[in-house]
Amino acid sequence: MASATLNVRPSTDETNILALIEEHHKAHHNKDAAAIAAPFTRDAAIYNLAPPLAHHGVDLTEKQAWLDTWDGPIDLESRDFNLTVSGDYAFGHGYIQMTGSPKAAGRQISFWMRSTICLHREGSSWKIIHEHTSVPFYMDGTLRPAFDLKP
Repeated sequence: MASATLNVRPSTDETNILALIEEHHKAHHNKDAAAIAAPFTRDAAIYNLAPPLAHHGVDLTEKQAWLDTWDGPIDLESRDFNLTVSGDYAFGHGYIQMTGSPKAAGRQISFWMRSTICLHREGSSWKIIHEHTSVPFYMDGTLRPAFDLKP
């Protein structure tokens, strides 16, 4: 579940953005490509774990193909999520834990990623215009992903 680090009661904008993030997490759990794509603008800059280096918008066919490589739900949980809203723009960053059972692994996996999102208000709703997720890797020459790190 996403939670904002705020010293005051969340504004309506913050509440709406946190609800958008929670719905995005539920869409992964339900393996619903259309619902995953819904909060993104058509040309959103997406820098995620999958090649190539950048995606522009969510390709529903590609997203569904990825979802189909998992047995059962894919669960996402946000932690230490910080949100800043200024006018029609918002910026958030924190950690996301992904848990699920990829068919290729034959078992459940769980790891933490770093996450940054930028949003823009379109009318009365918020849309993701930029998303960046990454996993650090060990700089010891092995280039192993650091899946063992936890916030």
